Amino acid sequence: MSALIEELRWRGLLQDATEGAAEHLAEAPRSAYIGFDPTARSLHVGSLLVIMDLVHMQRHGHTPIALVGGGTGLIGDPSGKETERQLLTKEQVGENAEGIRAQLAHFLDFEAKSNAAVMRNNLDWLGGLALVDFLRDIGKHFSVNQMMARESVKRRLADETSGLSYTEFSYALLQSYDFLELYRREGCTIQMGGSDQWGNITAGTDLIRRVEGGRAFGVVSPLVTNSAGKKFGKSEAGNIWLDAELTSPFQFYQFWINTEDTDTVRYLKYFSLLSQDDIGLLDAATQTEPHLRSAQKALAEDVTRRVHGETGLAKAVQATGALFGGDLSGLSADDVADVFSDVPSSEVTREKLGGEGMSIVDFLSESGVASSKGDARRAVEGGGVYLNNVRVEGIERRVTMADALEGRFLVIRKGKRSYHLVAVLP
Repeated sequence: MSALIEELRWRGLLQDATEGAAEHLAEAPRSAYIGFDPTARSLHVGSLLVIMDLVHMQRHGHTPIALVGGGTGLIGDPSGKETERQLLTKEQVGENAEGIRAQLAHFLDFEAKSNAAVMRNNLDWLGGLALVDFLRDIGKHFSVNQMMARESVKRRLADETSGLSYTEFSYALLQSYDFLELYRREGCTIQMGGSDQWGNITAGTDLIRRVEGGRAFGVVSPLVTNSAGKKFGKSEAGNIWLDAELTSPFQFYQFWINTEDTDTVRYLKYFSLLSQDDIGLLDAATQTEPHLRSAQKALAEDVTRRVHGETGLAKAVQATGALFGGDLSGLSADDVADVFSDVPSSEVTREKLGGEGMSIVDFLSESGVASSKGDARRAVEGGGVYLNNVRVEGIERRVTMADALEGRFLVIRKGKRSYHLVAVLP
């Protein structure tokens, strides 16, 4: 049995495989590919599962091939979609493909001596295809009856409003042709992906058999959902992206640290490289000391480090600490705005904070942190008010522009976790 298949199985990453795939992987080093759809400039955490498939491929001595769909991205995969995607321009797809290449470099070793990862773009061969030749040489191997029987196609055909365009219907032929081209060019005999790609993958293995008389295989992973059955990879604000400009390292870290106990061990198996023994220890810690959230911290640190590096992880951890009364001095104003984006807020003019500024009592009452000056005075005297996470020692304290972080924000905390962000107006 292939060591790769065994690892994928214990990690829960193996949903299904075509007959003979395990033996094929056990016989010799192989090449396997996964396609990435460049419909956005960044991948999101929903792509991490299949990325980890390639990571495990490389760790077990096989060659991973990341195929960026510069050609198929111009059409869009109908699998799992209720409506047709908005078509992108070639320029947009090209820019998105470049961004995806850079992100995959965080996971795959493209400089390894024996089994370096390979990056390919299917626009290299799809862009020059002649339609008549393609229909004659490739299209004849596909049964329309079989294609119509696919769940993704039947679901769309049943919807009289959206339907299914011929453009999307042809996607399966192009993905199968990708497999054939990689078989020819790279000796690639395995395609991996999510279980929703099973029909497309087996169509490719069948095309290779028909055209080249060769053997090819498919290995698919489950589609990830949380314990509530909801699609993995989204927060209240939308997708969690791998691009720091779209999802900050802090927000990324928070996504993982807030994982439910019932999902954390499963996600550690999916998305980290921790050993079975280490994950077992974290599982035990979750059962005995859930309040410490040891497993969540290990998960958040492992994934954030891989995506954003040590610097991004350190900043995310520091920003997270700020939520629990930690030091704010190392955070930029943008970081502060990110960390406290969901807390109540108000504004103060730069003029009011000029010179000797405002008394802490006036500042608390005017910002709405305290219901009245009396309430503000009692809170300060009780030792429960913090300015920029530093305790306010007395009602004689004044708030000036010198307190504003980079001249833009002041953070007020009342009690342990009641935060309020005050923005300084120009």
